Amino acid sequence: MSSTVDRRRPVLLIAVVAVLAAAIVAWLVWPSSGGEQVRRSTQGPYTVQLSVEDPHQGGNVFALTVTGATPDVVTLEPVMPQMGHALTPSPAIAEGPGRFRTGDVLLPMPGQWEITVSLRGPSGATQHVFPLLVK
Repeated sequence: MSSTVDRRRPVLLIAVVAVLAAAIVAWLVWPSSGGEQVRRSTQGPYTVQLSVEDPHQGGNVFALTVTGATPDVVTLEPVMPQMGHALTPSPAIAEGPGRFRTGDVLLPMPGQWEITVSLRGPSGATQHVFPLLVK
Protein backbone atom coordinates (compact mmCIF):
# COMPACT_ATOMS: atom_id res chain seq x y z
CA MET A 1 0.00 0.00 0.00
CA SER A 2 2.82 2.43 0.80
CA SER A 3 4.36 1.91 -2.65
CA THR A 4 1.18 3.29 -4.29
CA VAL A 5 1.26 6.35 -2.03
CA ASP A 6 4.97 6.86 -2.73
CA ARG A 7 4.35 6.78 -6.50
CA ARG A 8 1.49 9.31 -6.30
CA ARG A 9 3.48 11.87 -4.29
CA PRO A 10 5.72 13.02 -7.18
CA VAL A 11 2.73 13.15 -9.53
CA LEU A 12 0.78 15.27 -7.05
CA LEU A 13 3.78 17.58 -6.50
CA ILE A 14 4.23 18.01 -10.27
CA ALA A 15 0.52 18.77 -10.69
CA VAL A 16 0.60 21.40 -7.92
CA VAL A 17 3.71 23.06 -9.40
CA ALA A 18 2.12 23.07 -12.89
CA VAL A 19 -1.07 24.69 -11.58
CA LEU A 20 0.93 27.36 -9.72
CA ALA A 21 3.06 28.08 -12.79
CA ALA A 22 -0.05 28.41 -14.98
CA ALA A 23 -1.64 30.78 -12.44
CA ILE A 24 1.47 32.99 -12.36
CA VAL A 25 1.68 33.14 -16.16
CA ALA A 26 -2.04 33.99 -16.43
CA TRP A 27 -1.65 36.76 -13.85
CA LEU A 28 1.33 38.27 -15.72
CA VAL A 29 -0.33 38.32 -19.14
CA TRP A 30 -3.89 39.13 -18.06
CA PRO A 31 -5.01 42.44 -19.63
CA SER A 32 -5.28 45.29 -17.19
CA SER A 33 -6.12 48.97 -17.36
CA GLY A 34 -2.41 49.70 -16.90
CA GLY A 35 -2.99 53.05 -15.20
CA GLU A 36 -0.66 55.97 -15.67
CA GLN A 37 2.98 55.24 -16.45
CA VAL A 38 5.50 57.85 -15.34
CA ARG A 39 9.22 57.77 -16.13
CA ARG A 40 12.08 60.23 -15.43
CA SER A 41 15.45 60.81 -17.07
CA THR A 42 18.25 63.35 -16.70
CA GLN A 43 20.65 64.03 -19.57
CA GLY A 44 22.78 67.15 -19.84
CA PRO A 45 20.89 70.27 -18.78
CA TYR A 46 17.43 68.65 -18.93
CA THR A 47 15.43 66.45 -16.58
CA VAL A 48 12.39 64.99 -18.34
CA GLN A 49 9.34 63.34 -16.83
CA LEU A 50 7.21 61.46 -19.35
CA SER A 51 3.71 60.30 -18.43
CA VAL A 52 1.01 58.52 -20.39
CA GLU A 53 -2.35 57.28 -19.16
CA ASP A 54 -3.03 53.59 -19.83
CA PRO A 55 -0.67 53.05 -22.82
CA HIS A 56 -2.60 51.08 -25.42
CA GLN A 57 -2.71 50.17 -29.09
CA GLY A 58 -4.00 53.22 -30.97
CA GLY A 59 -3.74 56.93 -30.15
CA ASN A 60 -1.96 57.96 -26.94
CA VAL A 61 -1.33 61.44 -25.52
CA PHE A 62 2.01 61.98 -23.79
CA ALA A 63 2.63 64.67 -21.16
CA LEU A 64 6.17 65.91 -20.58
CA THR A 65 7.57 68.00 -17.76
CA VAL A 66 11.03 69.46 -18.36
CA THR A 67 13.11 70.97 -15.56
CA GLY A 68 16.55 72.52 -15.69
CA ALA A 69 17.13 74.37 -18.95
CA THR A 70 14.20 75.42 -21.12
CA PRO A 71 14.12 73.72 -24.55
CA ASP A 72 12.89 75.44 -27.71
CA VAL A 73 11.93 72.20 -29.50
CA VAL A 74 10.59 68.97 -27.99
CA THR A 75 9.72 65.90 -30.08
CA LEU A 76 8.68 62.36 -29.21
CA GLU A 77 9.53 59.36 -31.40
CA PRO A 78 8.14 55.85 -30.73
CA VAL A 79 10.33 52.89 -31.75
CA MET A 80 9.62 49.17 -31.42
CA PRO A 81 13.10 47.64 -31.84
CA GLN A 82 11.93 44.00 -31.74
CA MET A 83 9.69 44.53 -34.77
CA GLY A 84 11.80 47.13 -36.59
CA HIS A 85 9.14 49.85 -36.29
CA ALA A 86 10.20 53.49 -36.07
CA LEU A 87 7.42 56.04 -36.31
CA THR A 88 7.61 59.65 -37.42
CA PRO A 89 8.59 62.01 -34.57
CA SER A 90 5.65 63.93 -33.10
CA PRO A 91 6.07 67.51 -31.89
CA ALA A 92 5.23 68.28 -28.28
CA ILE A 93 3.41 71.58 -27.83
CA ALA A 94 4.22 73.85 -24.88
CA GLU A 95 1.32 74.16 -22.43
CA GLY A 96 3.17 76.30 -19.91
CA PRO A 97 6.65 76.76 -18.46
CA GLY A 98 8.34 73.37 -18.67
CA ARG A 99 5.11 71.52 -19.60
CA PHE A 100 4.53 69.93 -23.01
CA ARG A 101 1.90 67.63 -24.50
CA THR A 102 1.64 65.66 -27.73
CA GLY A 103 -1.43 65.11 -29.83
CA ASP A 104 -2.53 61.53 -30.40
CA VAL A 105 0.58 59.43 -31.04
CA LEU A 106 -0.41 56.24 -32.85
CA LEU A 107 1.12 53.05 -31.44
CA PRO A 108 0.00 50.46 -34.00
CA MET A 109 0.56 47.30 -31.92
CA PRO A 110 0.93 46.10 -28.35
CA GLY A 111 4.36 45.17 -27.01
CA GLN A 112 7.55 46.77 -25.72
CA TRP A 113 8.21 50.23 -27.18
CA GLU A 114 10.96 52.78 -26.64
CA ILE A 115 9.88 56.42 -26.56
CA THR A 116 12.70 58.81 -27.50
CA VAL A 117 12.18 62.39 -26.34
CA SER A 118 14.49 64.84 -28.12
CA LEU A 119 15.08 68.32 -26.72
CA ARG A 120 16.89 71.22 -28.35
CA GLY A 121 17.51 74.67 -26.97
CA PRO A 122 20.15 77.29 -26.12
CA SER A 123 21.65 74.93 -23.51
CA GLY A 124 22.15 72.13 -26.02
CA ALA A 125 20.43 69.06 -27.42
CA THR A 126 19.74 65.73 -25.72
CA GLN A 127 17.75 62.57 -26.21
CA HIS A 128 15.98 60.65 -23.43
CA VAL A 129 14.84 57.06 -24.08
CA PHE A 130 11.95 55.66 -22.03
CA PRO A 131 10.74 52.04 -22.06
CA LEU A 132 6.97 51.68 -22.48
CA LEU A 133 4.88 48.52 -22.38
CA VAL A 134 1.77 48.87 -24.54
CA LYS A 135 -1.12 46.47 -23.92
